[in-house]
Amino acid sequence: MGLVTIIENEAHFQSQMANAGSKLVVVYFTASWCPPCQRISPFYEQLPVKFPKAVFLKVDVDSCAETASAQGVNAMPTFVIYKNWRKVDLITGANPANLEAKIRQYYGTEEAGDEDSAVPGQMDLATFITKSECECLNESDDHPLAHALNSGGGYLASDCDEQLIINITFNQLVKIHSLKIKAPADKGPKFLKLFINQPRTLDFDQATGNISVQDLELSPSDLEGNPVPLKFVKFQSVQNIQIFIKDNQSGGDVTQIDHLAFYGSPISTTNMGEFKRVAGKKGESH
Repeated sequence: MGLVTIIENEAHFQSQMANAGSKLVVVYFTASWCPPCQRISPFYEQLPVKFPKAVFLKVDVDSCAETASAQGVNAMPTFVIYKNWRKVDLITGANPANLEAKIRQYYGTEEAGDEDSAVPGQMDLATFITKSECECLNESDDHPLAHALNSGGGYLASDCDEQLIINITFNQLVKIHSLKIKAPADKGPKFLKLFINQPRTLDFDQATGNISVQDLELSPSDLEGNPVPLKFVKFQSVQNIQIFIKDNQSGGDVTQIDHLAFYGSPISTTNMGEFKRVAGKKGESH
């Protein structure tokens, strides 16, 4: 079998989901006493050959009752598809054509996402950003931060001078591996100070005087959308990140960012939407 991972318990399931990163994950919930499961199992075990960039897991509902219950599974066979740690589809019944069509539907978007991210093993954290709680000081009214958080959605520009303070808030704790900035070679940011987990958005005096978690000096080539690795060990538990942009490449009055993205992974021990631990279930080891 090899290419399909057999889940041993809830902890094993959580670790496999965490290790999958941004890959599409298909989970097959089955039981040894289920005749339809016996019919579709050989087909399922061949799917990793057709979809090599996806992760395929298999869960026996009798030996992993906690996982089945937490994922809302009450019929066999059930196939659950996850994208960026979120449940995007659930298929019941032993219908090979339907199952493959569903996987192909989401696998297409997965491949496109892989090409765009260019950060192996990491995922775009855009789905974990709470945009309503994000803020940018000294942004132009016509070119706010929201424009830069969507690729192709316009751009962020500074207003009174070249400096900006960007506050990005996540809806759960994340690990940040790298950031990606697309900006003009002349107007793009140059010197950055990064802060994390601040109780409120820093003002410019605080951002200038406070000690940062990391300082970055960007070159024009860094502004072409190439990932800029961070000191990963310092960004292991991030609820918010603030970026103080001190100046830009040309020393002009306007700093511009076309697209700003963060790459990393959510922390698996925090709330993951549909991932709900079920307390007190038989077989729990803790």
